[in-house]
Amino acid sequence: MQFKKLASALAIAITALLTAGGLVRAQSASPGKAPSGVTGVTLPSTIPIFPLEPTMLFPGVSRPLYIFEPRYRAMVADALKGDRIIGMTTFKPGFEANYQGRPEIYPIGCAGEITQVEELSGGRYNIVVRGLVKFLVTSEDESRPYRLARVEALPEVLNAAERPALHKLRERLEALVTKGGDSKVPADMSDEGLVNMLAQYVPMSLAERQGLLELESMMLRAEALITLLEQQH
Repeated sequence: MQFKKLASALAIAITALLTAGGLVRAQSASPGKAPSGVTGVTLPSTIPIFPLEPTMLFPGVSRPLYIFEPRYRAMVADALKGDRIIGMTTFKPGFEANYQGRPEIYPIGCAGEITQVEELSGGRYNIVVRGLVKFLVTSEDESRPYRLARVEALPEVLNAAERPALHKLRERLEALVTKGGDSKVPADMSDEGLVNMLAQYVPMSLAERQGLLELESMMLRAEALITLLEQQH
């Protein structure tokens, strides 16, 4: 199946990129170049949201998802008829008691575009979602069986002065990931792409990953990742 081949390629990519330093348990990620996000994205004012316990998505990074619950099958079916955008958010602790309802979520998430689809029996899906831009949930619309949120986009834009500083942080991140060995990072991977790839896939606590997503800039995320990786060494 096409999806299985893609999922395998994604797993190989993240393994080759990060396991040189023994930091990442392979899951999946975008093969080859991982851009920082899509410039010029116009996020709709209302988007469907898919809340999960862990923080799942960062701008410019891809992730495969298995969709099996009826409400989220309906969400994907509707998204595929439209702009293919869904928002990934994270449940706050204690969500289990009201999982079938609308438990509290963290207000900052990441919107993504469904880039690959495999339709399964019973209306289930395998999909790949590529992160586009962070967003802030301002309110929710309860008109659908799945959750809809009114959102404001939170783009992360580097200025000219920050780019050389971020590149220095990227070099430190590569050294930490590879433990001083040969880098497995593709030469054409952007600095922002590497930072968000690590933020999405390096093992850490749920709170730490959500905290990385919520940081206001790429510079702050890179600095926080360096601190976290230094603690893991």
